[in-house]
Amino acid sequence: MAEQRLHVPVAHRLVHDLPYSRPTTPARQGPVQVGWIGLGAMGYLMARNLANHRATHLENQPPLLVWNRSKEKSEKLLNELGGGHKVAIAQSVADVATKCDIIISSLASDNVVKSIFKDIVAALQAQPPTKHKIFVETSTVYPSVAGELDALVSAIPLCHLVTAPVFGPPAMAEDGMLIIALSGDYRSKKEVAYTLVPAIGRRVLDLGGNVEKAPTFKLIGNSMVLGSLEVIAEAYTIAEKSGIGQELVHEYIKELIPTPLWLSYADKMLNNKFDGSVGFSIDGGVKDATHMRRLASEQNSPMPTVDTAHNHLLTARALHGAQARTGTTHFPVLDWSALIAGTRVAAGLDPFDGGKEYGPIPERE
Repeated sequence: MAEQRLHVPVAHRLVHDLPYSRPTTPARQGPVQVGWIGLGAMGYLMARNLANHRATHLENQPPLLVWNRSKEKSEKLLNELGGGHKVAIAQSVADVATKCDIIISSLASDNVVKSIFKDIVAALQAQPPTKHKIFVETSTVYPSVAGELDALVSAIPLCHLVTAPVFGPPAMAEDGMLIIALSGDYRSKKEVAYTLVPAIGRRVLDLGGNVEKAPTFKLIGNSMVLGSLEVIAEAYTIAEKSGIGQELVHEYIKELIPTPLWLSYADKMLNNKFDGSVGFSIDGGVKDATHMRRLASEQNSPMPTVDTAHNHLLTARALHGAQARTGTTHFPVLDWSALIAGTRVAAGLDPFDGGKEYGPIPERE
């Protein structure tokens, strides 16, 4: 719903950084303790930017309290930021839940998210909060999972859940240029928005009060990204097979579709840069594609491009697994742009080097 204060159509409102007015008085009295759970490929970069921003732009604020299942990631962040004035390491999820006013999570899967929130609720049931807490879930989860989390969190007095999935690859996270979708309690969203922008993102899109809406929007957005990957993969593959070559198609993209998304993934496919440790892992891609297909089924809204891309993700993952078993893989984890392996193999090309033919293919007469 459009904000009355702006008096502009929604299409124009969305170009603003934040769709909320800044509170005339502080939302909280005194320092605000912010906590972060999950330091994966995206979470690490977002947490680092948030810690830096709070230390350099806000006065008298405590360091960001972080927890990760592997403590090495937390220690790496602490060392990178130069000690404890920007980041402190929590000893447990319960530590973050009980000590922090705003708790942000960035986790790998629905099951991990649900497990962490069960630990959070158990901690708060044992030590009920005495002031408001906001839980900010940035992970890509299925919408109904957000509803389950909301039921858990809202059962604890003074607690609210805001779903806040983010849009953008690690490069955008690195630069603090992510797009953030928010849904949930309005006052909580306002506080979250001014916590996250411009620290980790450049724009907020408000999806309303239903916490399932932002995760739904996230899946729709990701389906467009996945569809773009599939189109690029198919174009590069047929270019190789027809003798045109991937390089010329890449030049076409640079001239006519020079968006950061297309340029980034086109470069990865052209140059076989499939290292998932510095991108979005293929496991995450399969998970998201599975969610998209479930959403399409529940809404009776076919998404054939997503179906095809899902099959190619599975093919790429299977081929990578076979290589890993023989010790011939170049990357421990695949990026989801490696779905081009599926289109390449179907066309008789090498899955991870599109310039080569795959298997014992006879010469043409």
